[in-house]
Amino acid sequence: MKQETLAELLGISQQKMSVLENTAELDDAKLDDIAKALEVPTQAIKEYSDEKILNIINSTITDSPIYNNFCTFNPLDKLVEAYDENKKLYERLLAAEKEKLAYVEQLLKK
Repeated sequence: MKQETLAELLGISQQKMSVLENTAELDDAKLDDIAKALEVPTQAIKEYSDEKILNIINSTITDSPIYNNFCTFNPLDKLVEAYDENKKLYERLLAAEKEKLAYVEQLLKK
């Protein structure tokens, strides 16, 4: 959240918010106001640490079913397969067109 937004929610100026951010310790009343504005428990702010946040993010990502679905195939192999299938399809279409052309030429000769 931007300083301006939080300052507005707290009813203070952005400069005052900057001062609060750089204050080592805040009184409980001010901390409660900030927690309410951020919609987090006051205790979460008191116990905040970058390390805890990184641990939460890492565990969230690694526990995610999306993260745990590792590729069981080589994507390059799939690309080559798709290329080969397209080439075969092109060759079949070309053969069909040649057959049509031969049939039309045969009709014209009659």
